[in-house]
Amino acid sequence: MKTMKTLMITMALLGTIVASAQRTVVKVYPKHGTVVTTIHKPKVVVHNKTNFYFADGIWYKARGKRYVVCAAPRGIKVRRLPSARRVVVVNGRKLYKYRGVWYKKSGRHYVVVTV
Repeated sequence: MKTMKTLMITMALLGTIVASAQRTVVKVYPKHGTVVTTIHKPKVVVHNKTNFYFADGIWYKARGKRYVVCAAPRGIKVRRLPSARRVVVVNGRKLYKYRGVWYKKSGRHYVVVTV
């Protein structure tokens, strides 16, 4: 009977561990220079006469019918940031950080800045 209890407790613990592991979502973001064929709901942002595409916090430039992941150009403005952004105070300034890119709130927009 004691071994049956031990077996049941072990099974319950393993079931809990497996169930919690299945709920974990890991997003993998592409590195700069990666070429992709489609972007999900991109926002087109024109900066210095160049079209940039912004989707899920990632910046792209068009190359033919494909898109290349690129660094966020300094000074470019976007209306919204993804909700996973972090608010950080640097030298008394309130900045927003998402995926290694720093933004500053300016009116209704967020502007890419260097820190």
